[in-house]
Amino acid sequence: MRRDMFAIPPGIYMDGNSLGLMPHAAREAVLRRLDDWQRDAVGGWDAWFNLAESLSPSMARLVGARPHEVIATGSITANLHALLATLYRPEGPSSEKGRRHLVATSLDFPSDVYALQSWAEREGAEVRLIPSRDGHTLHADDILTALADDVAVAVLPTVLYRSGQLLDVEGLTRAAHERGVLIGWDAAHSVGSVPHALHDAGADFAVWCHYKYVNAGPGAPGGLFLHERHHGQAPGLRGWWGHAKDTQFEMAHHFRPAAGAGAYQLGTPPILALAGLEGALAVFDSVTMEEVRARSLELTSRLMALAEAHLPEMQVVTPHDPACRGGHVALAHPEAQALSVALRARGIVPDFRQPDILRLAPVALYNTEAEVEETVGALRELLRTGAHREVGAAGLVT
Repeated sequence: MRRDMFAIPPGIYMDGNSLGLMPHAAREAVLRRLDDWQRDAVGGWDAWFNLAESLSPSMARLVGARPHEVIATGSITANLHALLATLYRPEGPSSEKGRRHLVATSLDFPSDVYALQSWAEREGAEVRLIPSRDGHTLHADDILTALADDVAVAVLPTVLYRSGQLLDVEGLTRAAHERGVLIGWDAAHSVGSVPHALHDAGADFAVWCHYKYVNAGPGAPGGLFLHERHHGQAPGLRGWWGHAKDTQFEMAHHFRPAAGAGAYQLGTPPILALAGLEGALAVFDSVTMEEVRARSLELTSRLMALAEAHLPEMQVVTPHDPACRGGHVALAHPEAQALSVALRARGIVPDFRQPDILRLAPVALYNTEAEVEETVGALRELLRTGAHREVGAAGLVT
């Protein structure tokens, strides 16, 4: 789709849901900012001062937001803490009934749960984890049950990081609000792969990274969305880079927040890391998210069909319904780790997740049908011959 815009390493890369490949534009942007630093030294700040804010319109397109509702800053965990510090307002003492508890899921990436636990422990509250009926996916009824009348905030993943299940952001946001619950979303595994409409859906907040499907590079700054109806609140965590830009260098000890999500910046931004995001977003400026999604579904549908036809030993745990899956396909097998190592030895890069999940991400922007077919063929050969066991026995790790 945009394969010529990327540096494609040898072999087949199916791990773009962990770290996306490097766009040529990202490399060029980083080199350009390095040249700024070499040539201008501190004078480079004339060009860098508003760099994060300048990226907001392109970011907003990816998540269906208004530019002033998003900012490139921090990381998923740091941004989640900053938003909870502002929006989590438990009611009443812990000994009395009131809205004070937090909801996540039993299938969450652990860092989100750690962040919620830290706030719950401060307030004498609980973090309630929505159970999974099959160990891979969530049932809508269980999510709705968890949105009880003593819950203050729920944080859910848009796409589950192991199975690839896509949740109904709009429907669950509406249900949470009907029950008086604030709701935020971790969109790490959907931004850059799935269209979003965070503003229109009414989501209270969202966090995500840019190093997966957005391809902004390792350590790329994260993304933060805060619906404009919450912009009147002062950030619960404050830092000098979140101060209003026109008076930031007055160095006053009275904090005057920047407009919108920009107020949630804390320290001086990492300009070289922002440059990687600057270049990566240029790729998305050349394509619509609807095009990306259509291509992604073509590739994942092909992969799932081939897996079911040729890999009966492996269980496809990703939902088949296109409306219920993100951009990767998860295959369960007791020897998934050995299969992952053996594929890498053959020049095919997948991803393994404990205890038995092989994740394959045919990324819309740069993977091909031929790569999907070759990957399934390699798995079929490994399972037929048992060669993956020999590689695993050699003590190699993923």
